[in-house]
Amino acid sequence: MPNDIEYRKILTELITKQMVVLGPTISLLKARKVSSLVIDDDGHVVRINGSPEEALKSLINEYVSLSGEIIKKTMEPLLARYPSLLELGKQMVKESEGNF
Repeated sequence: MPNDIEYRKILTELITKQMVVLGPTISLLKARKVSSLVIDDDGHVVRINGSPEEALKSLINEYVSLSGEIIKKTMEPLLARYPSLLELGKQMVKESEGNF
């Protein structure tokens, strides 16, 4: 089971990668719509209030709604570096496909 530090790391990496793809303003705006996340101006997740799994799912949904295929391609190599989150992440991306 992933711990809070692992969730903060993957959430931070997801946000910072999206900052490169979408630009910092849009990326941070979408990330900050996830009310359970506290994010600094550099895209680092400082704190997760509530379920980290739900926070990750919500963040993925925010970006998928904006950038669809881009987030899927961004998530694949990122999740590969976090084996404990790999299946969960793949499932979340697959579930979010219904949001188009």
